[in-house]
Amino acid sequence: MPETFNFSEILERLKNGSKVCRIGWNGKGMWITYQRGYPEGVAINQNTARATGMPEGTMCRFLPYLMMRTAQGDFVPWLASQTDILADDWMLA
Repeated sequence: MPETFNFSEILERLKNGSKVCRIGWNGKGMWITYQRGYPEGVAINQNTARATGMPEGTMCRFLPYLMMRTAQGDFVPWLASQTDILADDWMLA
């Protein structure tokens, strides 16, 4: 059985570059990672410009966030549920 962690322990590992998942997740290949964002700013692309109504190329700062790789291989910003925060079945992916 793999070594497991609580959410506090796994959050530190995320901030240090690890990819993590929960044993209880039924989706194959799903994991969470820490997206460091763009604290110095980055020129937004056409898709972000369309979503924000700002001109393409506008410099915008993006703060860090947790990002999930879904079972389908897509990426999405991720927010932990109460169950996830209280779980003790986190492991390194």
